[in-house]
Amino acid sequence: MLKRQDLYFIGVLLILFLPFIFSSSLLKAYENFNHEHGLITSFIKFSILATIGELLGLRIRTGSYIKKGFGIIPRMFVWGLIGVTVKISFIIFSIGTPAFLEYAGVKGATEALLGKMSAQKVFVAFCTSLALNIIYAPVMMTFHKITDMHILSYQGQLKALVSPINFRKIFVNLNWSVQWNFVFKKTIPLFWIPAHTITFLLHPDYQVLFAAFLGIMLGAILAVADMTDKPSVKKTN
Repeated sequence: MLKRQDLYFIGVLLILFLPFIFSSSLLKAYENFNHEHGLITSFIKFSILATIGELLGLRIRTGSYIKKGFGIIPRMFVWGLIGVTVKISFIIFSIGTPAFLEYAGVKGATEALLGKMSAQKVFVAFCTSLALNIIYAPVMMTFHKITDMHILSYQGQLKALVSPINFRKIFVNLNWSVQWNFVFKKTIPLFWIPAHTITFLLHPDYQVLFAAFLGIMLGAILAVADMTDKPSVKKTN
C-alpha cells in the first residue's frame, strides 16, 4: 500500500521527467546538449537516476527513502563518475565488438548495428551486450560495492569523497558469496545482458539515458542483494 512518502517520491519523479514529455523545445535542447556533451550528461543522468534507484532500494530494504548515514550526495558523485565510465564503455564495445565479429567472419556487423532493425542487428547487439557485461560489468559492480562500503564507513559524510579508499581491506571483506552467486551469476545473465541488448538496439544518443533508467532497477536489485549481505561497517583508514 502506498504511503505518503511514496507519493512524495512519485511526485519528485514526475517533476523531473514530465517537462521533457510536454515541452518539445526542452526535449530538443536536451538532445542537442546530450549529443554535444555526452560525458557531462552521462554524469548528470547517472548521478540522478541511479541514486533514485538506490533510494528505491533503501525503501525496499528499510521501509524509508531516507536514512541517516546513507550519504546521498557522495553516492550521487560516485554514480556520476560511473556514468562517465558507462558512456566510455558503450563507445568502446559498440565499436570494438562488431569489429571483432567481422574479424571472426561475421560480415557487415558494424553496418548491421548502425542500421535498421534486423535479425543480424539483434545478434550484434546481443554480442555487444555480452562482451560489455562479461568484461566491464563485474569490475564496475565491484567498484560500486567498494565505494558503497567506503561511504557507509564515514556515515555518509562528504568527507568520504576526499578520504582515501582502503581498497585492499574492503575488497577482502566483501561478501563474495552474494557478489558472485547473486550479483554476477544471476543478475548479469538474466537481466543485464538482455537489458543491454535492448540498449544497443537504440540510437547512441539514447543508450546512456536508457542505461541510467536501468540504474533505477539496479537499486532494487542491490537492495535484494543487501538483504542477504550484512557486513559490519568500520572506518577503513
